[in-house]
Amino acid sequence: MEPVRFGVISTAKIAIQKVIPAMQQSAYCRIVAIASRDLARARAAAEALGIARAYGSYAELLQDREIEAVYNPLPNHLHVPVSIEAAAAGKHVLCEKPIALSAAEAQKLVEARDRTGVLIQEAFMVRSHPQWLRARELVRHGRIGELRVVQGSFSYMNVDPANVRNQADIGGGGLYDIGCYPIVTARFLFEAEPVRVASVIEYDPDFRTDRLASVLLQFPAGQALFYCSTQLVPYQRVQILGTAGRIEIEIPFNAPPDRPCRIFVDDGSQLGDASARPETFEVVDQYTVQGDLFARAIREGTPLAFPLEDAVSNMRVLDAVFRAGRSGRFEEV
Repeated sequence: MEPVRFGVISTAKIAIQKVIPAMQQSAYCRIVAIASRDLARARAAAEALGIARAYGSYAELLQDREIEAVYNPLPNHLHVPVSIEAAAAGKHVLCEKPIALSAAEAQKLVEARDRTGVLIQEAFMVRSHPQWLRARELVRHGRIGELRVVQGSFSYMNVDPANVRNQADIGGGGLYDIGCYPIVTARFLFEAEPVRVASVIEYDPDFRTDRLASVLLQFPAGQALFYCSTQLVPYQRVQILGTAGRIEIEIPFNAPPDRPCRIFVDDGSQLGDASARPETFEVVDQYTVQGDLFARAIREGTPLAFPLEDAVSNMRVLDAVFRAGRSGRFEEV
């Protein structure tokens, strides 16, 4: 299969340090261009990463006829408008999460996809990692009995006022940046949508972004609980609890690309972790796998495992979480 030719819109850190190097390891992806509003930055990134072409504007990259697809890691408020421009230029779009700042905004991408016929996907790489596929397989096959609770933790420390995650006007804050992960993975495991949510959200008085949020999602078959924070000790973990067992995902979201990952399966027969049995997964870069799957869908004309409508559904949950934080009561999704 001929690799899909990608252009990257932005020299964002996640693109330069994680996604581009990972996609360059793919047999199905070829990064041929990168763009920045600062041509010098684009050229520096292109030289460092061995990318053939650099552009000083996003429009120039979108006019490049050789480019078939773009990866969009821009700040959150630019995900939808620039992705719509890319679709109008006939480019398929792999867009970073959160794909929008609201479900209504995300719906505009569905309309753009239907109008142009390109593929557009939200880049939730976790759903490509073997550890999550295995966890869902165990749940589906009743290894832990009936799934009742998914409990998540995700935090880091970032108090840099210049960082995009701390800028409220462009979609900063913990829920958009990392709270979306416990939401999408809970939906992934329950294979259903939550019916209502509750949340307590604390905002930074200077940044005006959410810096600590505790969230409860009520699903038809159980509950998901998580906290996320941008101003807390770095930590992440997921517990998946059923009526007859438990699965723990050790590094659920930032799975390392250079060493094996582990999950633990526990029948609960002993207190602590004494009865937990590890399952170890071979080294894999989840960004490479994500690129593989998207490129193959383009080349082979196969449906995406998670179509754009799934991204809209995830944004509906995030919308409800923010409403619940303001109202102080349960809000329907």
